[in-house]
Formats: sequence, C-alpha cells, structure tokens
Amino acid sequence: MKTPRVFITGGASGLGRALAECFAKEGASVCLGDVDATQGADTRQGLARHGWPVHFLHCDVTQEGDLRAAADWLQQHWGGVDIVVNNAGVAQMGGIADVGLADWQWIVDINLLGVVRGCKVFTPLFRRQGGGTFLNIASMAGMIHLPEAAAYNATKAAVVALSETLQLELEADRIRVSVACPAFFRSDLARHMRAATPAAERTTQRLVERARIGAEEVARAIHRGLMAGEAHILTHPEGRMAWRLKRWLPYRWYLATLRRRMARLQLRMQRPAGAA
Repeated sequence: MKTPRVFITGGASGLGRALAECFAKEGASVCLGDVDATQGADTRQGLARHGWPVHFLHCDVTQEGDLRAAADWLQQHWGGVDIVVNNAGVAQMGGIADVGLADWQWIVDINLLGVVRGCKVFTPLFRRQGGGTFLNIASMAGMIHLPEAAAYNATKAAVVALSETLQLELEADRIRVSVACPAFFRSDLARHMRAATPAAERTTQRLVERARIGAEEVARAIHRGLMAGEAHILTHPEGRMAWRLKRWLPYRWYLATLRRRMARLQLRMQRPAGAA
C-alpha cells in the first residue's frame, strides 16, 4: 500500500498540528506549511518520532507563490501529494458597524482566498497524477451564523460553498473534496484573533478556553470522517443538531431556538471558570 503524502497549511500549531499528528501516526509522509518557522521546526521534530518522512516549508497562504513553491517541492521530492489540507485560518470578531474594511480584507485574504489559492494551485498537480483529496477546514460558523462575527461567518460559509462547488466540479478528475466544520474547541485561535471591541475579544477567548474538547479530539474526528469519505465532516454533536434544525424547521422557529441557545450560552460564559 502506498504511503500517503499530506500537505497541511497552518500545520505548525493548533488544529493543523493535531491533524499532522493523526496522519503521521497512520504512516503518512507529512509536509507542514506555516509562517511560523520556530513552531514549524518544533512540530517537525515532534512528528519525526513516528519514523515517517516529515518536512517543514515556509508558506504564507496569502502568497500564491508560496503555495506554488510547496507544490513544486512536493512534486520534486515526494513525486506528488495525495491529500492537501487547507487549514490556515484566523478569527475576526465584532459588530458590523465596528469592524473596519481593512480587517474584512485581512480575514478574507486568509480564510477564503487562502483556501482558494490552495485548491487552485494543487488542482493541476492532482489532475496530472490522476487524483487526490482536498480537506478544507471551515467551521460550524459557516453553517450556523452567530451575531458579532459577520466577517468570520462569511469567510467560513464561503469555504463551505467553495468545497461543495468543487465536489462536483472535480469529480470527473477523481479529486475528492471534504469540508470540515468544527464548533468551538480549545485552541490558540484567540492568539491570532482580531476583535473590534474588548468585549468581543473577551467573549471569544472564553468560548475557546471553556470549550469541552481540544484540538486533538477534533483532529481525530476530522481524520475519521475523511477516511470514511464524508463530504461534510461535522465534529460536534450539538453542531450537527443545530444544522439539522436550520435545514428542517421553518426559519422563524429556528431563529427562536437559536436565541434561546444563545441566552444559555451567554449565561454560561458569565460564570466563573470551572463552574458547572
């Protein structure tokens, strides 16, 4: 059986690093793309203990040239790539009147166009080698749109739309496309976040810090879903339920349900850390 070759953007930390660990444990060759060389070297060293090839490349997903250089390296040194994980992402929180257009442009360039660039650059390589898999990391925010997060929600919804488009567009080329939509989990997302107000920053940090599961658990769920061939990988049971309610309920009923859930969530965020 051929050893899978995997390329992961934003692979040096957080969910990207946890996904790299999942693939490495299964015997894959893993190439990490990230802008943080220090964390990249640390992650590469940690993955090397599994005994399979691992490499780090500087990769800024806002620069198409970096992604082309990664594709060239993979072709030259590993003969191609089997799975491309478009994972790199950031968060922008705040109300529509508070978030400046520069911040909108920043998050669109990374969260949406970073995935677009990854798919655009690697599709020709997949076609030449007769197939491949894209795993695009979106979020439940791409399906369930909470207030005070319009920029984040919009980019993640666009990643879902892009992925669904490519599922049909690339099917004849034997290129599979999956999109993962995790809900909140403990990660370093808040470290790379921009917030329009201190209140928006505090709320997001609490949502991340008080999440019930961490990046490792989410990565394992995504890896299982990818191996099972799932087109939409929803890692959180409550996320799956919320998505079903949105699809099946009359919209006004869905909004009423969402308001009640948001009220409960706000109460939980006001409690001291560690409280039930």
